[in-house]
Amino acid sequence: MLDADSKQIGVVAISEALNIARDQGYDLAEISPGADPPVCKLLDWGKYLYEQDKQASKNRKKQRTIEIKQIRMGLKIGRHDVEVKQRATRKFLEAGNKVKLTARFKGREMARPDLGQAVLMKFFEGLSDVAIIEQPPVMTGRDMSMVINLSKQATNQPKQPEPKDQVNAQN
Repeated sequence: MLDADSKQIGVVAISEALNIARDQGYDLAEISPGADPPVCKLLDWGKYLYEQDKQASKNRKKQRTIEIKQIRMGLKIGRHDVEVKQRATRKFLEAGNKVKLTARFKGREMARPDLGQAVLMKFFEGLSDVAIIEQPPVMTGRDMSMVINLSKQATNQPKQPEPKDQVNAQN
């Protein structure tokens, strides 16, 4: 048996251990029932549960949930629209999220799945320096989608600031 300060008291009968716990204002908790004889400890059960809950809460705060962001586009997407969506995708990846790229088929475009795959792969080429393909393009209904994630090489490199347009100051 252990006391409240984790100091060993010795082998004590159960009735005597319960009396000691009651006299000191503690609860008797069985720590390792498989031992011979079983090991018990004097502790404040309410305080113990509070500390367990607090530790679990602290562990939950440290966990990072990975979200899957989705970028949707049609097969006839313009170059500028692709660049805008690539910048958004880059931000999602750098924030630690996975990105699902989706190409939407309309009407007769359904007969040309190769065009959807070409759009997705062309879109990915602009991100190939920071991303890897986690799931290749797959056709589901009227959509073709693929999942990309941040590459290991990109996570090891220091983040470089984007160059901003500078106005030439001529004084």
